[in-house]
Amino acid sequence: MSEDILGTAAEWAAQGEQVAIATVVETWGSSPRPAGSMLAVTASGRMAGSVSGGCIEGAVAEVARQTMADGKPQLLDFGISDERAWEVGLACGGKLKVFVEKLG
Repeated sequence: MSEDILGTAAEWAAQGEQVAIATVVETWGSSPRPAGSMLAVTASGRMAGSVSGGCIEGAVAEVARQTMADGKPQLLDFGISDERAWEVGLACGGKLKVFVEKLG
């Protein structure tokens, strides 16, 4: 049974936390997580779920904090030809797009 990321995020929001949700919206090749995978991030640093099995989570969490601060959703594109993909450890040959939005 998969973790209820949205339920966890809603609980955190009810506790007064600022929360952002990152969702894998598209994948190609050998991507670490399938489309629909989610990661919830709070301003205080709590995280639930996964969008990459670990290799890009730090970069996504950083963008999530920025999105919580300015309220602007972002679409992140990680791929093997992208220099940033190597920086964040996505050397597995896959590509993925992650949509990050503020909850609430």
